Amino acid sequence: MRITISGPPGSGTTSLARYLAAKYRLDLISAGEVFRQLAREHSMDLAEFGRFAENDPSVDRMIDTRQKEIGESAGNIIIEGRLSGRMVENADLRIWLTASLPCRAKRIAGRDGMDEEGARAYTENRQRSESTRYLNYYGIEIDDLSPYDIVLSSETFGVEALGAIVDTAIACLTRQAAAH
Repeated sequence: MRITISGPPGSGTTSLARYLAAKYRLDLISAGEVFRQLAREHSMDLAEFGRFAENDPSVDRMIDTRQKEIGESAGNIIIEGRLSGRMVENADLRIWLTASLPCRAKRIAGRDGMDEEGARAYTENRQRSESTRYLNYYGIEIDDLSPYDIVLSSETFGVEALGAIVDTAIACLTRQAAAH
């Protein structure tokens, strides 16, 4: 089973990916973690590294290519990242998580030790940067959710409730596969 989990910053993609990976014993690859690691390696915060990536397309292309290669070649994996649902063409299930900007900013503030207003500005800038890069590099309109099988609100549902919804989708896919 190949599952992709995508969504804007702070929407809970990593939390859901970790939950499902543990429950189903799936490998997990996170594009966001790769991006964060690269930012640290360049001694930059995420905003600085995002601006750097805007001027150096090789950063995103390297992350996206690697994610695609791993995701498409692995059999039992969760691929978490903003573009994973678009990059892993043979995914069995594509999930998009959403939550309001204030909700996501609050989560990011708590996670990254920022105040909420700073987290909101940071998140808006990051989204603009990513949106620009994805459109320029791949012609992708990130707000077009048509590639996704399921769009869920992580503001409405917690990780376990999201997991229960995805459990139902996985069970349906498993039954369909067995019938064919």
